[in-house]
Amino acid sequence: MPDLYAIAADLSAERADGPLPVENWHPERVADMDLVIKADGTWIHEGRPIARPALVRLFSRILRRDEDGFALVTPAEKLRIAVEDAPFLVVDHERQDDGYRFRTNVGDVVTAGRDHPITVRDSRTLGAAVPYLRVRGGLEARISRNVYYRLVEDAETGEDGALFIESGKERFVLGHPHDA
Repeated sequence: MPDLYAIAADLSAERADGPLPVENWHPERVADMDLVIKADGTWIHEGRPIARPALVRLFSRILRRDEDGFALVTPAEKLRIAVEDAPFLVVDHERQDDGYRFRTNVGDVVTAGRDHPITVRDSRTLGAAVPYLRVRGGLEARISRNVYYRLVEDAETGEDGALFIESGKERFVLGHPHDA
């Protein structure tokens, strides 16, 4: 069983902040890790929530989504984990001149646009249409309900009745009034 704190110590030496180049790491050692990212954003290791936000942030930097699912990846090993919905949550946003800037529960900050689109689709765990934001690689953040409602307040109505926002020179449909 991988030692969570040994992995954290190795990562701390890598870089101060930001995602690491996990897409370039293809270790031979692959194992499963008893880590679940719950739909509410809680990271559970061996049945217990990880209580330290800095540790969650650290592990979020090495999270990758592959064809076979989610994994924490280092140059030495790939540890498959479970993710109930999206691995991150959008917890806040602000409107800027170039669009909408979003902050996740793990500290990522991105502006919605071509590289960071907003999509609305059925959530397999929540059983409803839910908005998501691509953060990096194949990783998404579910837009929290309070952030979504604030976006809807800013939304414009298109000719087809769809509610949308514009950000990063792109238009993102948030839904139709009859969907609510």
